Amino acid sequence: MTPPVKKFCVVTGTRAEYGLLRWVMEGIRQSPRLELQLIATGAHLSPEFGLTYREIEADGFRIDRRVEMLLSSDTPVGVTKSLGLGLLGFADALAELRPDLLLVLGDRYEIFAAASAAMVARIPIAHLHGGETTEGAIDEAIRHAITKMAHLHFVAAGDYRRRVIQLGEAPERVFLVGGLGIDNVLKLKLLDRPALETALDFRLGHKNLLVTFHPVTLEAGSAHAQMDELLAALETLTDTHVIFTLPNADTEGRGLMRQIQAFVERHPDRAKAFTSLGQLRYLSTVAQVDAVVGNSSSGLAEVPSFKKPTINIGDRQRGRLKAASVINCTPDRAAILAALRLMESPDFQARLATTVNPYGNGGASAAIVRILEDQPLDQLLKKRFQDLESIVHPDRFASDPTPTFTTPASTPSVPSYPAAPVAATAQAADSLAPSPLAGEGWGEGAFA
Repeated sequence: MTPPVKKFCVVTGTRAEYGLLRWVMEGIRQSPRLELQLIATGAHLSPEFGLTYREIEADGFRIDRRVEMLLSSDTPVGVTKSLGLGLLGFADALAELRPDLLLVLGDRYEIFAAASAAMVARIPIAHLHGGETTEGAIDEAIRHAITKMAHLHFVAAGDYRRRVIQLGEAPERVFLVGGLGIDNVLKLKLLDRPALETALDFRLGHKNLLVTFHPVTLEAGSAHAQMDELLAALETLTDTHVIFTLPNADTEGRGLMRQIQAFVERHPDRAKAFTSLGQLRYLSTVAQVDAVVGNSSSGLAEVPSFKKPTINIGDRQRGRLKAASVINCTPDRAAILAALRLMESPDFQARLATTVNPYGNGGASAAIVRILEDQPLDQLLKKRFQDLESIVHPDRFASDPTPTFTTPASTPSVPSYPAAPVAATAQAADSLAPSPLAGEGWGEGAFA
């Protein structure tokens, strides 16, 4: 008997997030065992942020529901109200679509609203890119909150897998697959320099930088001052062309957009700003520039695969794994210029050729789809908090000391998860149950 097709609903709210989800969505769509449902929300539906839902449709995907939630305000009150609107919209959308599982990525407030609605609706959740840390952003708390709402976890590195398990998640439900962004690097046929210049309607210079700078949402009032410092450093680079991608729909983001536009107006011959480049133009630009500058996660997760330098400014990405090609600096002009000088030094340039991306070598999307195809969904909702002691010392937790009382009809009990095997390592932190590398094409020891 052929098993019923499982309906998996994917939610996307930003251009960057869609870029990571694209090949997972394609895999679900192509699977004879799965049905893709798609909800677009947030900045995708906003003219101010480029109506990027059109890029999703241009890739051949059908958007099943649109959840309008983004107010024209980036104050804390405005973002909080947007979150409330999202809860209302996702409640209706999920009730209409009735998916078997909700699949979400990351840590933004739009995704928090979707996960919250699914949790109340008793819809299992698969969470991608959990366990990561970004100490300068509210995304940090949102990401870990979604981890606790979720039932299946797909993580990008061994350190992140251990952190999800540390949050009490069952090891057998936490899958190490690697970073999703690398699949785009491998799958897309990038534009060469002349084609890119035509696509951008912008002539590259002898030196070129790609700049993306988002608000550091846990540092109230600091975003404009930090952007001033970055732009002051760029002002001095008269021989360098600059391509900006504008900030996300975050607190204080609109002010940063105005600062960037003012810089571009002063330097139209060597600077241009884009609301959204899309994945093809973005990655093609990464391949052509001398460095990526700012505080975007892409500079850490994808750019190292190009053997290109990243100047990582400030604390927004503090806590994430970083390749040797990443230079950290504080958000002041002197430090930024010093980092750019270091990037150009012969010693640093020589080291770039040996850069290893800590997020793997690709294959994450296909691995996620394979696991989802085979994953039973009927016993996911009720989770047992997995204490670390029960993983490191399973013999101490051989039986559950808590008595179970049932009615004479013998109501089903909560399923117990098998004790995780102890890894043969020296450190207790590494004694969490090992997961086989689920991705394809992994470099040896990439997540050791």
